[in-house]
Amino acid sequence: MKALSHLIEGVAIKEILGGTTVLINSLQFDSRDVGLQDCYIAQKGTQVDGHDFIEQAIKQGANTIVCVEVPKIKDPKVTYVVVDSSSETLGIMASNFYDTPSHKLNLIGVTGTNGKTTTVTILYSLFRKLGKKTGLISTVVNKINDQEVKSTHTTPNSVALNQLLARMVSAGCEYCFMEVSSHAVVQNRIAGLYFRGGVFTNITHEHLDFHKTFKAYIEAKQLFFTGLSKHAFALSNKDDKNGEVMLQNSKAEKNYYGLKSAANIKCRVLESSFEGLSLKVDGVDFWSPLIGKFNAYNLTAVYGVAKLLGEDKTDILRELSTLSSVDGRFQYTYKNNIHGIVDYAHTPDALENVLKTIKDIGPKGKVITVVGCGGDRDRTKRPKMAAIAAQFSNQIVITSDNPRTEDPQLIINEMLEGLNAGQRAKTLSMVNRKEAIRTACALAQKEDVILIAGKGHETYQEINGVRNHFDDSEELNEALNAKSKLN
Repeated sequence: MKALSHLIEGVAIKEILGGTTVLINSLQFDSRDVGLQDCYIAQKGTQVDGHDFIEQAIKQGANTIVCVEVPKIKDPKVTYVVVDSSSETLGIMASNFYDTPSHKLNLIGVTGTNGKTTTVTILYSLFRKLGKKTGLISTVVNKINDQEVKSTHTTPNSVALNQLLARMVSAGCEYCFMEVSSHAVVQNRIAGLYFRGGVFTNITHEHLDFHKTFKAYIEAKQLFFTGLSKHAFALSNKDDKNGEVMLQNSKAEKNYYGLKSAANIKCRVLESSFEGLSLKVDGVDFWSPLIGKFNAYNLTAVYGVAKLLGEDKTDILRELSTLSSVDGRFQYTYKNNIHGIVDYAHTPDALENVLKTIKDIGPKGKVITVVGCGGDRDRTKRPKMAAIAAQFSNQIVITSDNPRTEDPQLIINEMLEGLNAGQRAKTLSMVNRKEAIRTACALAQKEDVILIAGKGHETYQEINGVRNHFDDSEELNEALNAKSKLN
Protein backbone atom coordinates (compact mmCIF):
# COMPACT_ATOMS: atom_id res chain seq x y z
CA MET A 1 0.00 0.00 0.00
CA LYS A 2 1.20 3.52 -0.77
CA ALA A 3 0.46 6.84 0.93
CA LEU A 4 -1.61 9.26 -1.13
CA SER A 5 0.94 12.01 -0.41
CA HIS A 6 3.57 9.97 -2.30
CA LEU A 7 1.27 9.08 -5.20
CA ILE A 8 0.36 12.70 -5.98
CA GLU A 9 3.97 13.94 -6.18
CA GLY A 10 4.30 15.83 -9.47
CA VAL A 11 0.53 16.12 -9.98
CA ALA A 12 -0.91 19.54 -10.82
CA ILE A 13 -3.51 19.79 -8.08
CA LYS A 14 -6.26 22.40 -7.93
CA GLU A 15 -7.65 21.42 -4.53
CA ILE A 16 -7.50 18.63 -1.93
CA LEU A 17 -10.51 17.95 0.28
CA GLY A 18 -9.40 15.61 3.08
CA GLY A 19 -6.14 14.13 4.30
CA THR A 20 -3.21 12.92 2.21
CA THR A 21 -1.81 10.40 4.71
CA VAL A 22 -4.45 7.89 3.67
CA LEU A 23 -3.03 4.58 2.37
CA ILE A 24 -3.99 3.40 -1.12
CA ASN A 25 -4.30 -0.28 -2.01
CA SER A 26 -4.56 0.16 -5.79
CA LEU A 27 -5.46 2.65 -8.52
CA GLN A 28 -8.68 2.07 -10.43
CA PHE A 29 -10.21 3.97 -13.35
CA ASP A 30 -13.10 1.52 -13.88
CA SER A 31 -15.59 1.81 -11.03
CA ARG A 32 -16.53 -1.86 -11.40
CA ASP A 33 -13.02 -2.88 -10.30
CA VAL A 34 -12.89 -0.71 -7.17
CA GLY A 35 -12.26 -2.46 -3.84
CA LEU A 36 -11.42 -1.53 -0.24
CA GLN A 37 -8.95 1.34 0.20
CA ASP A 38 -8.63 1.92 -3.53
CA CYS A 39 -8.23 5.25 -5.27
CA TYR A 40 -10.80 5.82 -8.02
CA ILE A 41 -9.77 8.15 -10.83
CA ALA A 42 -12.88 9.55 -12.54
CA GLN A 43 -12.21 10.25 -16.23
CA LYS A 44 -14.45 11.84 -18.84
CA GLY A 45 -14.50 9.48 -21.83
CA THR A 46 -16.05 9.79 -25.28
CA GLN A 47 -18.89 7.44 -24.32
CA VAL A 48 -19.06 7.51 -20.52
CA ASP A 49 -18.22 10.05 -17.80
CA GLY A 50 -16.48 8.37 -14.87
CA HIS A 51 -17.74 11.11 -12.57
CA ASP A 52 -21.19 9.49 -12.77
CA PHE A 53 -19.81 6.46 -10.90
CA ILE A 54 -18.06 8.18 -8.00
CA GLU A 55 -20.82 7.27 -5.55
CA GLN A 56 -20.69 3.63 -6.66
CA ALA A 57 -16.89 3.57 -6.24
CA ILE A 58 -17.19 4.88 -2.68
CA LYS A 59 -19.82 2.24 -1.84
CA GLN A 60 -17.38 -0.41 -3.05
CA GLY A 61 -14.66 0.84 -0.70
CA ALA A 62 -12.78 3.70 -2.40
CA ASN A 63 -11.14 5.99 0.16
CA THR A 64 -9.81 8.50 -2.38
CA ILE A 65 -11.40 10.08 -5.43
CA VAL A 66 -9.46 11.91 -8.16
CA CYS A 67 -11.81 14.10 -10.18
CA VAL A 68 -12.14 17.18 -12.33
CA GLU A 69 -15.49 18.10 -10.81
CA VAL A 70 -16.27 17.57 -7.10
CA PRO A 71 -19.62 15.83 -6.52
CA LYS A 72 -22.32 17.93 -4.88
CA ILE A 73 -22.64 15.45 -2.00
CA LYS A 74 -19.27 14.60 -0.47
CA ASP A 75 -18.44 11.73 1.87
CA PRO A 76 -16.52 13.09 4.90
CA LYS A 77 -14.52 9.84 5.19
CA VAL A 78 -13.19 10.19 1.61
CA THR A 79 -10.35 12.37 0.28
CA TYR A 80 -11.09 14.23 -2.95
CA VAL A 81 -8.20 15.33 -5.18
CA VAL A 82 -9.35 17.90 -7.73
CA VAL A 83 -7.27 18.22 -10.93
CA ASP A 84 -7.52 19.65 -14.44
CA SER A 85 -6.81 16.32 -16.16
CA SER A 86 -7.74 12.99 -14.60
CA SER A 87 -6.03 10.99 -17.35
CA GLU A 88 -2.71 12.82 -16.93
CA THR A 89 -2.99 12.46 -13.16
CA LEU A 90 -3.59 8.71 -13.54
CA GLY A 91 -0.35 8.37 -15.51
CA ILE A 92 1.71 10.25 -12.91
CA MET A 93 0.11 8.40 -9.99
CA ALA A 94 0.62 5.03 -11.71
CA SER A 95 4.30 5.83 -12.20
CA ASN A 96 4.63 6.82 -8.53
CA PHE A 97 2.68 3.74 -7.37
CA TYR A 98 5.18 1.43 -9.11
CA ASP A 99 8.21 3.48 -7.98
CA THR A 100 8.86 5.30 -11.29
CA PRO A 101 10.08 2.26 -13.28
CA SER A 102 10.67 4.21 -16.50
CA HIS A 103 13.47 6.14 -14.77
CA LYS A 104 15.27 2.85 -14.10
CA LEU A 105 15.26 1.72 -17.75
CA ASN A 106 16.50 2.98 -21.08
CA LEU A 107 12.93 3.36 -22.36
CA ILE A 108 12.68 4.03 -26.11
CA GLY A 109 9.34 4.96 -27.67
CA VAL A 110 8.64 4.44 -31.37
CA THR A 111 5.75 6.24 -33.03
CA GLY A 112 4.48 6.66 -36.59
CA THR A 113 1.78 5.27 -38.86
CA ASN A 114 3.76 2.31 -40.23
CA GLY A 115 6.82 0.42 -39.04
CA LYS A 116 6.35 0.72 -35.27
CA THR A 117 5.97 -2.99 -34.57
CA THR A 118 8.81 -4.05 -36.84
CA THR A 119 11.16 -1.40 -35.44
CA VAL A 120 10.57 -2.17 -31.74
CA THR A 121 10.66 -5.93 -32.36
CA ILE A 122 13.97 -5.77 -34.23
CA LEU A 123 15.38 -3.49 -31.52
CA TYR A 124 14.33 -5.98 -28.86
CA SER A 125 15.84 -8.91 -30.80
CA LEU A 126 19.05 -6.98 -31.51
CA PHE A 127 19.63 -6.05 -27.88
CA ARG A 128 18.91 -9.60 -26.74
CA LYS A 129 21.52 -10.75 -29.29
CA LEU A 130 23.91 -8.17 -27.83
CA GLY A 131 23.47 -9.85 -24.46
CA LYS A 132 21.24 -7.19 -22.86
CA LYS A 133 18.30 -7.79 -20.56
CA THR A 134 15.50 -6.21 -22.54
CA GLY A 135 11.75 -5.63 -22.52
CA LEU A 136 9.31 -5.21 -25.43
CA ILE A 137 5.88 -3.55 -25.60
CA SER A 138 4.22 -4.02 -28.98
CA THR A 139 0.97 -4.60 -30.81
CA VAL A 140 1.84 -8.28 -31.25
CA VAL A 141 3.33 -9.29 -27.90
CA ASN A 142 4.96 -7.88 -24.76
CA LYS A 143 8.15 -9.46 -23.47
CA ILE A 144 10.22 -9.37 -20.29
CA ASN A 145 13.53 -10.82 -21.45
CA ASP A 146 12.33 -14.13 -22.97
CA GLN A 147 9.02 -14.28 -21.07
CA GLU A 148 5.97 -13.46 -23.19
CA VAL A 149 3.15 -11.34 -21.79
CA LYS A 150 -0.09 -11.10 -23.78
CA SER A 151 -0.64 -7.83 -25.60
CA THR A 152 -4.14 -6.31 -25.78
CA HIS A 153 -3.38 -2.78 -27.02
CA THR A 154 -0.58 -1.13 -28.99
CA THR A 155 0.11 0.92 -25.85
CA PRO A 156 -1.44 -0.38 -22.57
CA ASN A 157 -3.33 1.83 -20.10
CA SER A 158 -1.22 3.79 -17.59
CA VAL A 159 -1.60 1.34 -14.71
CA ALA A 160 -0.92 -1.79 -16.79
CA LEU A 161 1.98 -0.03 -18.51
CA ASN A 162 3.75 0.97 -15.30
CA GLN A 163 3.10 -2.43 -13.76
CA LEU A 164 4.71 -4.06 -16.82
CA LEU A 165 7.70 -1.70 -16.68
CA ALA A 166 8.09 -2.45 -12.96
CA ARG A 167 8.19 -6.18 -13.73
CA MET A 168 10.93 -5.47 -16.28
CA VAL A 169 12.95 -3.57 -13.67
CA SER A 170 12.53 -6.47 -11.20
CA ALA A 171 13.76 -8.87 -13.91
CA GLY A 172 16.90 -6.79 -14.35
CA CYS A 173 16.02 -5.27 -17.72
CA GLU A 174 18.27 -2.42 -18.82
CA TYR A 175 16.24 -1.51 -21.92
CA CYS A 176 12.63 -1.43 -23.07
CA PHE A 177 11.44 -0.73 -26.59
CA MET A 178 7.79 0.22 -26.91
CA GLU A 179 5.28 1.32 -29.51
CA VAL A 180 3.65 4.64 -28.75
CA SER A 181 0.30 5.09 -30.49
CA SER A 182 -1.27 8.48 -31.19
CA HIS A 183 -4.26 7.37 -29.10
CA ALA A 184 -1.94 6.76 -26.14
CA VAL A 185 -0.43 10.24 -26.43
CA VAL A 186 -3.79 12.03 -26.60
CA GLN A 187 -5.29 9.89 -23.83
CA ASN A 188 -2.26 10.54 -21.58
CA ARG A 189 -1.43 6.84 -21.26
CA ILE A 190 2.27 7.74 -21.35
CA ALA A 191 1.96 10.61 -18.84
CA GLY A 192 4.53 10.30 -16.06
CA LEU A 193 6.94 8.17 -18.11
CA TYR A 194 10.56 9.11 -18.74
CA PHE A 195 11.80 8.23 -22.22
CA ARG A 196 15.51 7.90 -22.94
CA GLY A 197 14.72 8.35 -26.63
CA GLY A 198 11.96 8.63 -29.21
CA VAL A 199 11.75 7.50 -32.85
CA PHE A 200 9.50 8.76 -35.65
CA THR A 201 8.98 6.35 -38.57
CA ASN A 202 6.51 8.12 -40.89
CA ILE A 203 2.98 9.54 -40.98
CA THR A 204 0.14 9.02 -43.44
CA HIS A 205 -3.66 9.23 -43.27
CA GLU A 206 -4.87 6.86 -40.55
CA HIS A 207 -7.10 6.87 -37.45
CA LEU A 208 -9.13 9.82 -38.73
CA ASP A 209 -12.18 8.17 -37.14
CA PHE A 210 -10.53 9.09 -33.82
CA HIS A 211 -8.50 12.23 -34.57
CA LYS A 212 -11.02 13.66 -37.10
CA THR A 213 -8.37 15.59 -39.08
CA PHE A 214 -4.91 14.77 -40.40
CA LYS A 215 -3.60 17.92 -38.69
CA ALA A 216 -4.82 16.65 -35.31
CA TYR A 217 -3.19 13.27 -36.02
CA ILE A 218 0.15 14.95 -36.79
CA GLU A 219 -0.12 17.07 -33.64
CA ALA A 220 -0.75 13.96 -31.53
CA LYS A 221 2.45 12.35 -32.81
CA GLN A 222 4.38 15.61 -32.42
CA LEU A 223 3.25 15.91 -28.80
CA PHE A 224 5.26 12.80 -27.92
CA PHE A 225 8.51 14.45 -29.05
CA THR A 226 7.61 17.78 -27.43
CA GLY A 227 7.38 15.92 -24.13
CA LEU A 228 10.87 14.42 -24.35
CA SER A 229 13.49 15.64 -21.89
CA LYS A 230 16.55 17.65 -22.93
CA HIS A 231 18.57 14.63 -21.74
CA ALA A 232 16.81 12.34 -24.25
CA PHE A 233 17.44 11.84 -27.96
CA ALA A 234 14.95 12.07 -30.82
CA LEU A 235 15.49 10.18 -34.09
CA SER A 236 13.27 11.13 -37.02
CA ASN A 237 12.82 9.97 -40.62
CA LYS A 238 14.20 12.87 -42.68
CA ASP A 239 12.65 11.47 -45.88
CA ASP A 240 9.13 11.91 -44.50
CA LYS A 241 7.81 15.40 -45.25
CA ASN A 242 6.79 15.73 -41.58
CA GLY A 243 10.06 14.33 -40.24
CA GLU A 244 11.44 17.72 -39.22
CA VAL A 245 8.04 19.03 -38.13
CA MET A 246 7.87 16.25 -35.54
CA LEU A 247 10.93 17.55 -33.72
CA GLN A 248 10.50 21.30 -34.11
CA ASN A 249 9.31 21.82 -30.51
CA SER A 250 11.38 19.05 -28.93
CA LYS A 251 14.02 19.77 -26.30
CA ALA A 252 15.68 16.41 -27.01
CA GLU A 253 18.92 15.97 -28.98
CA LYS A 254 17.77 15.92 -32.62
CA ASN A 255 18.95 13.18 -35.01
CA TYR A 256 17.76 12.14 -38.46
CA TYR A 257 17.96 9.02 -40.60
CA GLY A 258 17.10 8.55 -44.27
CA LEU A 259 17.70 6.92 -47.63
CA LYS A 260 17.35 10.05 -49.77
CA SER A 261 17.78 13.19 -47.64
CA ALA A 262 20.87 14.51 -45.91
CA ALA A 263 20.87 12.84 -42.51
CA ASN A 264 23.43 11.98 -39.85
CA ILE A 265 22.39 8.30 -40.06
CA LYS A 266 22.36 7.37 -43.75
CA CYS A 267 21.41 4.23 -45.67
CA ARG A 268 21.47 3.31 -49.36
CA VAL A 269 19.76 0.29 -50.97
CA LEU A 270 22.24 -1.55 -53.18
CA GLU A 271 20.01 -4.48 -54.11
CA SER A 272 16.49 -5.65 -53.25
CA SER A 273 15.08 -9.14 -53.88
CA PHE A 274 12.84 -11.77 -52.32
CA GLU A 275 16.00 -13.11 -50.65
CA GLY A 276 16.63 -9.86 -48.77
CA LEU A 277 18.35 -6.47 -48.88
CA SER A 278 21.90 -5.43 -49.68
CA LEU A 279 22.49 -2.06 -48.00
CA LYS A 280 25.21 0.46 -47.27
CA VAL A 281 24.55 1.69 -43.74
CA ASP A 282 26.69 4.46 -42.28
CA GLY A 283 29.27 3.73 -44.99
CA VAL A 284 29.39 -0.04 -44.38
CA ASP A 285 28.05 -2.75 -46.73
CA PHE A 286 25.46 -4.85 -44.96
CA TRP A 287 23.03 -7.64 -45.88
CA SER A 288 19.68 -8.41 -44.24
CA PRO A 289 17.13 -11.19 -44.89
CA LEU A 290 14.35 -8.59 -44.51
CA ILE A 291 12.59 -7.66 -47.74
CA GLY A 292 11.69 -4.26 -49.20
CA LYS A 293 12.71 -0.63 -49.06
CA PHE A 294 10.38 0.06 -46.12
CA ASN A 295 12.46 -2.45 -44.14
CA ALA A 296 15.58 -0.53 -45.15
CA TYR A 297 14.03 2.40 -43.26
CA ASN A 298 13.19 0.19 -40.27
CA LEU A 299 16.71 -1.25 -40.17
CA THR A 300 18.28 2.21 -40.43
CA ALA A 301 16.14 3.45 -37.53
CA VAL A 302 17.15 0.42 -35.45
CA TYR A 303 20.82 0.97 -36.27
CA GLY A 304 20.48 4.64 -35.33
CA VAL A 305 18.90 3.88 -31.94
CA ALA A 306 21.54 1.27 -31.09
CA LYS A 307 24.32 3.68 -32.06
CA LEU A 308 22.77 6.52 -30.02
CA LEU A 309 22.59 4.14 -27.06
CA GLY A 310 26.35 3.63 -27.35
CA GLU A 311 26.56 0.22 -29.01
CA ASP A 312 29.49 -0.65 -31.28
CA LYS A 313 28.85 -0.14 -35.01
CA THR A 314 30.36 -3.49 -36.05
CA ASP A 315 28.46 -5.43 -33.36
CA ILE A 316 25.17 -3.79 -34.37
CA LEU A 317 25.49 -4.65 -38.07
CA ARG A 318 26.78 -8.17 -37.40
CA GLU A 319 23.79 -9.07 -35.23
CA LEU A 320 21.27 -7.22 -37.42
CA SER A 321 22.27 -9.38 -40.40
CA THR A 322 21.05 -12.48 -38.53
CA LEU A 323 17.56 -11.20 -37.73
CA SER A 324 14.54 -12.32 -39.76
CA SER A 325 11.22 -10.59 -40.39
CA VAL A 326 8.48 -10.04 -37.84
CA ASP A 327 5.39 -12.28 -38.10
CA GLY A 328 2.83 -10.76 -40.42
CA ARG A 329 5.16 -8.05 -41.73
CA PHE A 330 6.09 -8.97 -45.32
CA GLN A 331 6.05 -12.60 -44.19
CA TYR A 332 7.32 -14.45 -47.25
CA THR A 333 6.86 -18.03 -48.46
CA TYR A 334 7.61 -19.75 -51.76
CA LYS A 335 5.64 -22.88 -52.59
CA ASN A 336 4.78 -24.65 -55.80
CA ASN A 337 6.64 -21.92 -57.75
CA ILE A 338 4.35 -19.25 -56.29
CA HIS A 339 5.46 -16.33 -54.09
CA GLY A 340 3.18 -15.76 -51.09
CA ILE A 341 3.30 -12.68 -48.85
CA VAL A 342 1.28 -11.92 -45.71
CA ASP A 343 1.44 -8.32 -44.53
CA TYR A 344 -0.32 -6.19 -41.92
CA ALA A 345 -0.73 -3.33 -44.43
CA HIS A 346 -4.07 -1.83 -43.41
CA THR A 347 -3.53 1.79 -44.48
CA PRO A 348 -3.31 3.17 -48.03
CA ASP A 349 0.34 4.13 -47.60
CA ALA A 350 1.36 0.77 -46.12
CA LEU A 351 -0.41 -1.12 -48.89
CA GLU A 352 1.24 1.04 -51.54
CA ASN A 353 4.66 0.50 -49.93
CA VAL A 354 4.25 -3.28 -49.99
CA LEU A 355 2.99 -3.36 -53.57
CA LYS A 356 5.73 -0.98 -54.76
CA THR A 357 8.27 -3.22 -53.06
CA ILE A 358 6.94 -6.21 -54.99
CA LYS A 359 7.04 -4.20 -58.22
CA ASP A 360 10.60 -2.98 -57.54
CA ILE A 361 11.79 -6.56 -57.02
CA GLY A 362 10.34 -7.30 -60.44
CA PRO A 363 8.50 -10.64 -60.25
CA LYS A 364 8.23 -12.65 -63.47
CA GLY A 365 4.53 -13.36 -62.98
CA LYS A 366 1.33 -11.51 -62.06
CA VAL A 367 0.55 -9.82 -58.74
CA ILE A 368 -2.71 -10.96 -57.13
CA THR A 369 -3.80 -8.97 -54.07
CA VAL A 370 -6.34 -10.02 -51.46
CA VAL A 371 -7.42 -7.02 -49.38
CA GLY A 372 -10.22 -5.75 -47.15
CA CYS A 373 -10.90 -2.95 -44.67
CA GLY A 374 -11.86 -3.12 -41.00
CA GLY A 375 -15.31 -2.24 -39.75
CA ASP A 376 -16.03 0.54 -37.23
CA ARG A 377 -12.88 2.35 -38.37
CA ASP A 378 -11.93 5.18 -40.75
CA ARG A 379 -14.27 4.78 -43.74
CA THR A 380 -12.47 7.35 -45.91
CA LYS A 381 -9.59 4.97 -46.61
CA ARG A 382 -11.78 2.19 -48.06
CA PRO A 383 -12.00 3.41 -51.68
CA LYS A 384 -8.33 4.48 -51.51
CA MET A 385 -7.22 1.01 -50.45
CA ALA A 386 -9.08 -0.61 -53.34
CA ALA A 387 -7.71 1.93 -55.85
CA ILE A 388 -4.12 1.34 -54.71
CA ALA A 389 -4.55 -2.44 -54.86
CA ALA A 390 -5.93 -2.13 -58.40
CA GLN A 391 -3.20 0.27 -59.52
CA PHE A 392 -0.34 -2.03 -58.54
CA SER A 393 -1.91 -5.49 -59.06
CA ASN A 394 -2.89 -7.54 -62.07
CA GLN A 395 -5.87 -8.94 -60.20
CA ILE A 396 -7.49 -8.13 -56.87
CA VAL A 397 -9.86 -9.96 -54.58
CA ILE A 398 -11.73 -7.63 -52.21
CA THR A 399 -12.93 -9.38 -49.07
CA SER A 400 -13.59 -9.01 -45.35
CA ASP A 401 -10.94 -7.90 -42.86
CA ASN A 402 -12.35 -7.55 -39.32
CA PRO A 403 -15.90 -6.34 -40.06
CA ARG A 404 -16.61 -5.99 -36.33
CA THR A 405 -20.20 -4.68 -36.03
CA GLU A 406 -20.55 -3.56 -39.67
CA ASP A 407 -22.07 -5.48 -42.56
CA PRO A 408 -19.01 -6.83 -44.45
CA GLN A 409 -20.72 -6.52 -47.82
CA LEU A 410 -21.33 -2.81 -47.25
CA ILE A 411 -17.63 -2.35 -46.44
CA ILE A 412 -16.75 -4.14 -49.68
CA ASN A 413 -19.20 -1.94 -51.59
CA GLU A 414 -17.51 1.20 -50.23
CA MET A 415 -14.14 -0.14 -51.34
CA LEU A 416 -15.48 -0.86 -54.83
CA GLU A 417 -16.50 2.78 -55.17
CA GLY A 418 -12.80 3.63 -55.53
CA LEU A 419 -12.46 1.64 -58.77
CA ASN A 420 -13.11 2.71 -62.34
CA ALA A 421 -14.71 0.41 -64.92
CA GLY A 422 -11.38 -0.98 -66.12
CA GLN A 423 -10.23 -1.75 -62.60
CA ARG A 424 -13.52 -3.43 -61.72
CA ALA A 425 -13.01 -5.78 -64.67
CA LYS A 426 -9.98 -7.32 -62.92
CA THR A 427 -11.64 -7.39 -59.48
CA LEU A 428 -13.45 -10.16 -57.66
CA SER A 429 -15.26 -9.62 -54.36
CA MET A 430 -16.36 -12.14 -51.76
CA VAL A 431 -17.28 -11.75 -48.11
CA ASN A 432 -15.66 -15.00 -46.96
CA ARG A 433 -11.94 -14.29 -46.41
CA LYS A 434 -10.96 -17.97 -46.48
CA GLU A 435 -12.69 -18.35 -49.84
CA ALA A 436 -10.95 -15.18 -51.09
CA ILE A 437 -7.50 -16.53 -50.21
CA ARG A 438 -8.24 -19.91 -51.80
CA THR A 439 -9.53 -18.19 -54.94
CA ALA A 440 -6.34 -16.13 -55.24
CA CYS A 441 -4.25 -19.29 -54.92
CA ALA A 442 -6.39 -21.09 -57.51
CA LEU A 443 -5.86 -18.20 -59.96
CA ALA A 444 -2.10 -18.07 -59.40
CA GLN A 445 0.28 -19.57 -61.95
CA LYS A 446 4.04 -20.17 -61.96
CA GLU A 447 6.06 -17.24 -60.51
CA ASP A 448 2.95 -15.20 -59.64
CA VAL A 449 2.91 -13.24 -56.38
CA ILE A 450 -0.04 -13.46 -53.96
CA LEU A 451 -0.28 -10.66 -51.40
CA ILE A 452 -2.66 -11.18 -48.47
CA ALA A 453 -2.95 -7.72 -46.89
CA GLY A 454 -4.56 -6.23 -43.81
CA LYS A 455 -4.43 -8.66 -40.90
CA GLY A 456 -0.80 -9.78 -40.80
CA HIS A 457 0.04 -11.30 -37.40
CA GLU A 458 -3.58 -11.44 -36.19
CA THR A 459 -4.86 -14.93 -35.49
CA TYR A 460 -8.54 -14.02 -35.36
CA GLN A 461 -11.31 -12.42 -37.38
CA GLU A 462 -13.76 -10.27 -35.44
CA ILE A 463 -17.38 -10.54 -36.61
CA ASN A 464 -20.26 -9.05 -34.58
CA GLY A 465 -18.10 -8.76 -31.47
CA VAL A 466 -16.91 -12.39 -31.63
CA ARG A 467 -13.30 -13.26 -32.41
CA ASN A 468 -13.03 -16.48 -34.42
CA HIS A 469 -9.68 -18.15 -35.12
CA PHE A 470 -8.31 -17.02 -38.47
CA ASP A 471 -4.67 -16.82 -39.51
CA ASP A 472 -3.82 -15.44 -42.97
CA SER A 473 -0.49 -17.28 -42.99
CA GLU A 474 -2.15 -20.60 -42.13
CA GLU A 475 -4.82 -20.10 -44.78
CA LEU A 476 -2.28 -19.14 -47.46
CA ASN A 477 -0.05 -22.13 -46.73
CA GLU A 478 -3.00 -24.54 -46.68
CA ALA A 479 -4.27 -23.20 -50.00
CA LEU A 480 -0.81 -23.40 -51.62
CA ASN A 481 -0.31 -26.94 -50.27
CA ALA A 482 -3.71 -27.99 -51.64
CA LYS A 483 -2.79 -26.50 -55.02
CA SER A 484 0.51 -28.37 -54.97
CA LYS A 485 -1.31 -31.71 -54.48
CA LEU A 486 -3.56 -30.99 -57.44
CA ASN A 487 -0.64 -30.25 -59.81
